[in-house]
Amino acid sequence: MNARRASFAGSWYPDIPEACEREIKHFLKAGRFEIPKGPWVGGIVPHAGWYYSGAIACNIIHALKAGSTPDVFILFGMHLHPRSPNYLMTDGAWETPFGELRIQSDVAHNLAQKFPFQIETAKNHTKDNTIELQLPFIKYLFPDAKIVPVGVPPKSSSVDIGEAVVSVCDELGLSAKIIGSTDLTHYGFNYGFIPEGTGASAVDWVRDQNDRRVIDAMLTMNAPGVIEEALANQNACCSGAVAAAVAAGKAMGASTAVEAAYATSYDKSPGDSFVGYVGVLF
Repeated sequence: MNARRASFAGSWYPDIPEACEREIKHFLKAGRFEIPKGPWVGGIVPHAGWYYSGAIACNIIHALKAGSTPDVFILFGMHLHPRSPNYLMTDGAWETPFGELRIQSDVAHNLAQKFPFQIETAKNHTKDNTIELQLPFIKYLFPDAKIVPVGVPPKSSSVDIGEAVVSVCDELGLSAKIIGSTDLTHYGFNYGFIPEGTGASAVDWVRDQNDRRVIDAMLTMNAPGVIEEALANQNACCSGAVAAAVAAGKAMGASTAVEAAYATSYDKSPGDSFVGYVGVLF
């Protein structure tokens, strides 16, 4: 199998299966978050190193076990800007500590016929944490599922891609679950974004105001609104991915979204630079 090597294993998350499994079991037993029972068709997850946001991502993906077992996970991610192209891996597999996750090539090739994509391969691709950080969770919890990794920028066509991939899965008779990957406000000197100064008041502003605005757009399932909000207030680094995931969820029949978890890196590592994380299910 032509497999894409994991770029962040051994640094952002463990590269040994036993260590990965211990982390996952710890995340699921820690009880830090009240995760509502499904069934859910998809969700929004963060993508920092597992130390910071792995518990949120793991619990959101675990919640998707309620209901039917999916044939394929559609994963939207990548740090892109409005002028970026769309990205898609159409063949092969992606390496995880638990074994390779195969690409659902039928879905990917059908999608590539409908929209322009820069095609990624196992050897020629953009190094990306937004999708990779979720793959060990999927392989461990859904060992037989395949994936379609999609990079979508913050622009309106990403909403169309989210809707279209659901139609493609329906046409092929495949059941799907949807993941959108984003972190929230990147605040502080490390990120060149300090509109509210430093200290506790800045943390409160991010947590209670800036992050809250984009989370509210997610909860109302306002896909274009997520992009508009993020571009205006720098409160989501992958708003195109969120918009595509929300659009796909609505196309699958989801009419409500719930916030299952929220945290910041400040909670574990207090400092003047920090990042917000949210877990949403729909």
